[in-house]
Amino acid sequence: MDRIDRKILDLLQQDGTLSVADIGHRVGLSQTPCWKRIQRLEAEGVIQRRVALLDPDKLGLGLTVFVCIEAGDHTQEAIDQFIDAIATMSEVVEFHRMAGDVDYILRVIVPDVKAYDLFYKRLIGIVPLKKVSSRFSVERVKSTTALPIETTA
Repeated sequence: MDRIDRKILDLLQQDGTLSVADIGHRVGLSQTPCWKRIQRLEAEGVIQRRVALLDPDKLGLGLTVFVCIEAGDHTQEAIDQFIDAIATMSEVVEFHRMAGDVDYILRVIVPDVKAYDLFYKRLIGIVPLKKVSSRFSVERVKSTTALPIETTA
């Protein structure tokens, strides 16, 4: 991946609606070579998909909760059951297996505390959990989906 590929990726992260002609102009390529690079990046899986980013507050989804979980059962069967169940919960927008003092961290987005309580009750019913702690976000200071691509390499 060269500097032009990285610049294309950076531009697409900032605005996925840019035309191929506009991207090509900004990186110094004509439309066809630019399109071929984008197609290659998609085929290689570097570009996974293109999506619209939505404002959760404007959709009535004003509560973000970070949920730290210590598993009660570390058998493969329990882990698989837990992962499969979490994958179906639309409120979970990020799900990470961790190293350290917690096993998993979830980022959960819901309308309010009442909705979180309903989510929590479903969560603790999946498999035995040793500890669940919830941290409620009071302000989103920074939120981005853009990866830190070095475009000068």
